[in-house]
Amino acid sequence: MFDYDSIPARKWASNLPVSHTVGHSVLQVDNEATDDVADIYNRAGDDYVSYADGDPSQPFAFDGMHAYADRCVWAVLERKLTDLRASGASSVRLLDAGCGPGTWLRRLVIRAHALGFSSIIARGFDIAQAQIQRARLATQTLSSLPGVNLTFDVADLADRLPEPDASVDLTLCLYSALSHLPVTRLPEISKEMARVTRGYFITTVRPIGSTPTAFVDSIEKVRRLKQDHVRNRCEIDLSDGRHIAFSFHQFTAVELRNYFAGCFDIEDLRGLDLFHSRFMPDSRWNPVSPPGDGQLADELERLEEAHASRQEFMDRATHLLLVARSRRAVAT
Repeated sequence: MFDYDSIPARKWASNLPVSHTVGHSVLQVDNEATDDVADIYNRAGDDYVSYADGDPSQPFAFDGMHAYADRCVWAVLERKLTDLRASGASSVRLLDAGCGPGTWLRRLVIRAHALGFSSIIARGFDIAQAQIQRARLATQTLSSLPGVNLTFDVADLADRLPEPDASVDLTLCLYSALSHLPVTRLPEISKEMARVTRGYFITTVRPIGSTPTAFVDSIEKVRRLKQDHVRNRCEIDLSDGRHIAFSFHQFTAVELRNYFAGCFDIEDLRGLDLFHSRFMPDSRWNPVSPPGDGQLADELERLEEAHASRQEFMDRATHLLLVARSRRAVAT
């Protein structure tokens, strides 16, 4: 099962500001801890790919613990890609900021190729070198297709993006890549995303009322977890003895909107997975398929659609989804 919050974004340990006076630096950790987001995901090992994405030969299975949210995100991305092709465009440019092992960019390139785009330029970048290496390995065949220019780089979201102004049709920053950033840097990062985007910017983050995640492994393997909302810092002890500590910020829906509304027109903001994962059977305890599952799934779908955009529910979803349209797209 996969929690896409595990996709890394940034190495902020070296310059994370202290929000409050707490008697010691935000960066102070014990000798067993690592406070480097890149290092945490570099050390996750080969098993992380299976944990993060399931079977790499089935990128569209969407059958993990957060399958509902994944399907919702993919529905938005596929619709934007399909609409672009239907408008007569024969080329597309894609950017995935905090791409992890490259799964979402791989999906988009596969679909863009199937839709008949003759030129596909796609770049993913991440602070974790090990994840970039895995992304490159997983996309070797895809990268060799005619008309496909697919690259992955080790890079930091804080740096100026190399893409020209208004050059990217779809810019992604998915599954809490933004949460590893100091919130004080978000206004300038949103401006940089807006600078390069001519189409849509799509992001997902963890809201303040979401259920816990272990980031690099399943939640069942957590012995201790503590999110400090004052210092925007998470510490986790795993059952195999690992201790990880890093910056992590949980958003309110209003806060997320405010960070991007100055640079984009917000097309959609909603909670993802209000109910589905909370009703997910646990194989250690529940039958594989409890009676009435089909009827329950239909009812959960109805409840999700009814409450996803309600303020009091959004902040308690598993993820927040924001879809923002470039003002250049509006002008044209």
